[in-house]
Amino acid sequence: ESMKSTFTKEAGYDLIFEDGQQKQANQIRAIRTFIQQEVDYIVLAPVTETGWDTVLREAKDAGIPVIIVDRKVDVEDDSLFTCFVGSDFELEGLKMAEWLNSFSVNKGIAPQDIHIVNIQGNIGASAQIGRTKGLEAACKENKNWTLLAKETGEFTQAKGQEVMESLLKKHGDDIDVVYCENDNEAFGAIDAIEAAGKTVGSDIANGEIMVMSFDTTNAGLTDTLAGK
Repeated sequence: ESMKSTFTKEAGYDLIFEDGQQKQANQIRAIRTFIQQEVDYIVLAPVTETGWDTVLREAKDAGIPVIIVDRKVDVEDDSLFTCFVGSDFELEGLKMAEWLNSFSVNKGIAPQDIHIVNIQGNIGASAQIGRTKGLEAACKENKNWTLLAKETGEFTQAKGQEVMESLLKKHGDDIDVVYCENDNEAFGAIDAIEAAGKTVGSDIANGEIMVMSFDTTNAGLTDTLAGK
């Protein structure tokens, strides 16, 4: 949506938008179509880090600059893309863990009482790799934190809900914190928790389940302000 609202006709752009539906094959096909159409720039939000060398070489040979956004690519030759615009995902994960640590200290919650489940993003995507790494590093450091499970929610609300339902069946009352690697998964997790008759909130010492998330979408901020 942000791409569509940025690259408008009024701003002087002619945007050809292709949704890869979370599949790399679709994205590669779209890039090849863009090359044939002789576009001026290609902007790619890659679903996974690896497997881009060939198609990005084709774009470079055609003289079309490629801008990578949101997630990184892992290619042998960094000159295959022009620049990367995005976040340091591992640092995000470490910041999230530091926040949780400060929160638990301030609330006087014993660290051993924190049991976490991780709903990961698409396995192999930069955001998944970094955000998972940040959490795992924090769990190693906080010896009393228990990472009960990690399972991919594929960055979608539907899959996030499905995974949360299954985690609740397996780990029931043990779950204190759900660490979602994007907002869409968090919305799905919240729906699953509420459907199971449990309460979403920050009072984990009294049975509420805290949902943590990344991305700061408008809907995500709204849920945060509402205490979810």
